[in-house]
Amino acid sequence: MTLPALFIAHGSPTLALESSDYTQFLNELGDRLPAPKAIVVFTAHWDCPEPSVTMDESHQTLHDFYGYPSALYTIQYPAVGQTDVASEICALFSRSNLPHRPVRGRGLDHGVWVPLLHMYPEASIPVIAVSVDSLRSPQEQYDIGRMLEQLRHDNVLIIGSGGTVHNLRMLAQDDEPQDWAIEFDDWLGERLEQWNTRELFLYEKKAPHARTAVPSYGMEHLAPLFYAMGTADMSRTAKRLFQSYACGTLSLNCWQFGDGI
Repeated sequence: MTLPALFIAHGSPTLALESSDYTQFLNELGDRLPAPKAIVVFTAHWDCPEPSVTMDESHQTLHDFYGYPSALYTIQYPAVGQTDVASEICALFSRSNLPHRPVRGRGLDHGVWVPLLHMYPEASIPVIAVSVDSLRSPQEQYDIGRMLEQLRHDNVLIIGSGGTVHNLRMLAQDDEPQDWAIEFDDWLGERLEQWNTRELFLYEKKAPHARTAVPSYGMEHLAPLFYAMGTADMSRTAKRLFQSYACGTLSLNCWQFGDGI
């Protein structure tokens, strides 16, 4: 069975505690998708030069954030790993001569478990986390995703977890989105739907408010979009499934790449 790839904005860690239109959407999204044999997540909260892949049969839940409500630190997401799929990822990287690193004992950061907590609350599907490299160009990120495209045709759900607009220094008291955030997301969305990689790969120069929407300290949050997009290179179809905002400058959106929903 072929599954689409997804880009999912994970917002703030407090999303794990929230009940909102967005969390309801994520819950329903998990119900709508055919049950995958495994989930591979490119996570914004694992940023390193060499693609790294979790090789564990079980995971600890990482609470990799500070100063949040105490209830967040009690949440566990006890998903198992899937070493066969993790090994296949490494084999696909090797086939493309891409240096990579199998990692044991890392755990699942909140970029992985926060959205999955709403999509698959029973944690019954094996999960593999894969790092991103925010210093690579968007085209390089896309090309790494493309190396894993065949996994989608083997009932593996590939998710990029991050955020299209992720400016933590301009957070507002309410959720009313800033005009510049909407303009950036609209520009991005139009080119995603056109699969206009030429302009997307040059978003820093061409997109309105690019440096505000994706500041230098937040580039790792947009990177997972290009990794996920690359895994649908053969079909080249993109569909926005949800769009909203939190605190004015955090996009809460979801994109589907490839057919399947």
